[in-house]
Amino acid sequence: MEKAILIGIITQNQPEKVAIESINELEFLALTAGAKTEKKVLQKMLKQNSKTFIGKGKITELKSIVQSEKIDMVIFDDELSPSQLRNVEQILNCKILDRTNLILDIFAFRASTAYSRTQVELAQYQYLLPRLTNLWTHLSKQKGGIGMKGPGETEIETDRRVIRKKISLLKSQLKKIDIQMETQRKNRKDMIRVSLVGYTNVGKSTLMNIISKSKVLAENKLFATLDTKMKKVVINNTPFLLSDTVGFIRKLPTQLVESFKSTLDEVRESDILVHVVDISNPNFEEHMRSVNETLKDLKVLDKPIITVFNKIDLFSYTKKEHDDLSEWEFKNYDLNYWETTWMKKTNNNSVFISAKNKKSLGKFKELLFNKVCEAQSIKYPYRTITY
Repeated sequence: MEKAILIGIITQNQPEKVAIESINELEFLALTAGAKTEKKVLQKMLKQNSKTFIGKGKITELKSIVQSEKIDMVIFDDELSPSQLRNVEQILNCKILDRTNLILDIFAFRASTAYSRTQVELAQYQYLLPRLTNLWTHLSKQKGGIGMKGPGETEIETDRRVIRKKISLLKSQLKKIDIQMETQRKNRKDMIRVSLVGYTNVGKSTLMNIISKSKVLAENKLFATLDTKMKKVVINNTPFLLSDTVGFIRKLPTQLVESFKSTLDEVRESDILVHVVDISNPNFEEHMRSVNETLKDLKVLDKPIITVFNKIDLFSYTKKEHDDLSEWEFKNYDLNYWETTWMKKTNNNSVFISAKNKKSLGKFKELLFNKVCEAQSIKYPYRTITY
């Protein structure tokens, strides 16, 4: 397992709490890619250094740590510009990755179909193109490992003209597949379609497996699902289509959003969205905001949404004593508080469950069934619904 140091910054746009959450998430991303985090470094700055991302003193200190502790790579919690990547690499003399590169690498490893591999490859080439000037020094030090699961590089392939041609070819391939997928979606238009959406690693695939009685890969790693999985589900004699989509994450690379257009089209064309949330995660509200921002970009927030607060089996809280005058924290609020709060916020369109332990699944199925019937009566008003 490769040894890594993670770097992040605290700024006006990214306060300390958010920066800590983000770098902890980066640690999970690194672990998913196969790297062990040896140290996490956060620096307070007015804004990132345009040359080296972090300050001159901090990067000198970092160089000493890299050398003394034999660190394999340094991962930055934001996307580095081509010049920042070149400058930092020259100073630290080790493998340098940024958050975007790391996420692309995980996607490349997870891609299991020709379609998802083409999507990821396109995103990787788009990321690679502006960074070709320093690619050769970058590659000569990497010698494989994390960050190198991308397209094969040879001296000819790193030429800008060849890369642009490859991007054009991949876009053409995706366009053909998109047309095929659009035709498939049109063929399914006589059924109500429900999409599971949410932050990565919240339990969407586990819920999908239980509701549809299927075997979608479900594990405690980020981006376990890349390809949209769709299954026919029947509740109370009422059939509908349920799809499990790729998980969202903060700072999701723009290249991926563009490349995964067709996958996200599945969300756009759904009749109902099921937003799955990990209620046991102290940052769940921040994750919900990130997902809602993506849904807003996709222009789908006007669709009926069921919010499923999952993993109640992992939820815990510490009761606050009456004489404790300290500020209330996430850990001080019990499940009843969150249930009351979010039932009100979602107009009773939410449910608290444990997909793993199958707790309160009956409530979820009932809520989902009612929403499917409502959608069906609007979309197909002359169809008979069997209750």
